[in-house]
Amino acid sequence: MSQTSFFDLMPERHVWKVSELTERIRDLLEGEFPEVWIEGEVSNYRPAQSGHLYFTLKDARAQIRCVCFRDQARGLKFRPEDGLHVTVRGALGVYEPRGEYQIYVSHIEPVGAGALQLAFEQLKRKLQEEGLFDDERKKPLPVLPRCIGVVTSPTGAAIRDILRVLKRRFANARVQLFPVKVQGEGAAAEIAAALRYFNRVKSADVLIVARGGGSLEDLWAFNEEVVARAIAASDIPIITGIGHETDFTIADFVADVRAPTPSAAAEIVVRSRQEFERHIAEHYRSLAHHMRYFLSQRLHRLRDLATHRGFRQLELLVRRRHQQVDEFSSSLGVVLRLRLATAQQRLARADAQISSFDLRSRAALLRQRIEQRRDALRAAHERALLRMRHRFEKLALQLEERSPFQLLERGYAIAYDASGKVLRSPNQVALGDDISVRVARGQLDATVRRKRSL
Repeated sequence: MSQTSFFDLMPERHVWKVSELTERIRDLLEGEFPEVWIEGEVSNYRPAQSGHLYFTLKDARAQIRCVCFRDQARGLKFRPEDGLHVTVRGALGVYEPRGEYQIYVSHIEPVGAGALQLAFEQLKRKLQEEGLFDDERKKPLPVLPRCIGVVTSPTGAAIRDILRVLKRRFANARVQLFPVKVQGEGAAAEIAAALRYFNRVKSADVLIVARGGGSLEDLWAFNEEVVARAIAASDIPIITGIGHETDFTIADFVADVRAPTPSAAAEIVVRSRQEFERHIAEHYRSLAHHMRYFLSQRLHRLRDLATHRGFRQLELLVRRRHQQVDEFSSSLGVVLRLRLATAQQRLARADAQISSFDLRSRAALLRQRIEQRRDALRAAHERALLRMRHRFEKLALQLEERSPFQLLERGYAIAYDASGKVLRSPNQVALGDDISVRVARGQLDATVRRKRSL
């Protein structure tokens, strides 16, 4: 009867590799928690150049890492920031290279204030710190614009209110409408494009950006950063008439003038005919008063000068000046005749000296010397060009032999990071970063999935 050892009774042990165990944990977590909602405070917020957002969500006793990839981050109405209390939705997974579990975030919303209101406050604070709301950069409105540009919906009540006010106050006003969407997807881009168009063609003297009333969501196109930047960059003065009197948008803060309604914007942009005529009459009366005062002062000054003793002696002074001119003319004639005679004598001596020289033989000798020097110079030039050509061909051959791109033909490659720097070590990039690889006949775009140091 054989004896059984203690070790034979022990169950067979299974030894896991680290990667195998990590994959098993990942499968369990992802299968058990395909979607979770989790609430906490944002800390260690770090946006990457790739567009991904990395942060930690924590409460009083624990914390968990979170990553929001670029595609999901584009759809956020606001940006997370340290200390913000949020609720996130995502899938629980494991980041295998570090063996850490984390949340892959697909949606974020603030706790308390709504996402739109928070985005509004963030953008308002950012643009205010840049100085886009300062009064110093506000442009004055023209007194009587030749053409009024209107950026609004062609079917909304705002354009009807604006045209009705303009017709009543100044029927000859010329209006150019740029039709745009004023809410929904793509509305902000259309409004910004309209403002850039007017500034490019310079067809209007003042612009009205208008929309009727609505909720914060309805007016959101006028809270987009692209619209605020377009208003700030405009060389044409801009009046906003958005919503009702109690509605404020980012566009209102950046605009040169904010009107409470579209109708009020039309009343601000052009005065009525009676107001304009009254304005001209006031300026006419003011100008006439100043001209009468000016002419009265000049008349008194003229009378004072007419009685001055200097004017009574003016004729005597003029006669004295005539006599002095005659004396100067006589003296000048004598001097000129003397100088002319001297010049004639010098000319005669020079003519005699020139006639004694054989200019033709001197010219022939100089021509021969010039031709000799020209031939010598041409030969020297050709020799120098030949030496430079040989040196250039030698340097070009050396440069081609030493070019790093010649190595690519042998199967080598050069890797670059997202900013275009050459990669020499795995430590220069992080997992998930985008890189490009230069080969002999093209370039490859890739993403870092694994790193190894040699």
